[in-house]
Parts: sequence; C-alpha cells; structure tokens
Amino acid sequence: MRNGKLEKTIPVSLGKKGHETPNGTYYVLERFADIVMDSSTYGVPIDSVEGYKLKVQDAVRISNSGIFVHDAPWSVNDQGKRNVSHGCPNLSPANAQWFYDNFGTGDPVVVKNSVGNYTENDGAQDWQI
Repeated sequence: MRNGKLEKTIPVSLGKKGHETPNGTYYVLERFADIVMDSSTYGVPIDSVEGYKLKVQDAVRISNSGIFVHDAPWSVNDQGKRNVSHGCPNLSPANAQWFYDNFGTGDPVVVKNSVGNYTENDGAQDWQI
C-alpha cells in the first residue's frame, strides 16, 4: 500500500513446515544488494539435508533472527502456491528487485496467513529504527 492504494500484488513462498514464517508486522532493518545465506549460522550444517550456503540478491532484513525478503529463483514455481523456504519470504528476481527498490528502513512488512505470531523478541521493533 502506498498512500492508501494497493500498489502491487506479489506471490511469495514463506517458510515450510518446521520453518514457518511467523505472522506479524515486521520492519525493514537493512538492505543488501547481495548476501550469503548460510544455514550453519543457526545450527544447521551446510552439508546436511536441510543445509545451504548460497548468495542471494536484493535481500531486505526484516528481523534480527535472520528473516530476509529476498530473491529465490529456485522457488518461482512455488511462489503463491506452496511454502518451501526456511523461513524467509521468497520472491522472484524481478519482484525482489522491486521490493528492494521500493522499501526502505522502517517500512512495515506484514506477514499474514502463516503460522504463529512474530513477537519481536529478537530486538527488531519500530522504535529502534
């Protein structure tokens, strides 16, 4: 929404079972043109079945616990249909670039129709921005 009007609808893939993206209002904390995502940073070895280490583009951090909105070309066919990520909202490369270009520090990001609730216990709250 911008000035009370819907600007764009973007299909996403959120966190799969066991890695659900909690419902709630997040805030943009910082942005990276590219960043390496590494499952070992939260205890999952990169050589395990659920492990990964890869570079993503247009990454927008929305929590201090590691949730980023970012491009995920590998999940484009799932976006808008199935949740397949490890918790990050996945977007197509084109939509991730639009999101990156149009959202800045402090902008709210609302996750709905998922599981659980984001409690902001990770220190990322609107008054800190």
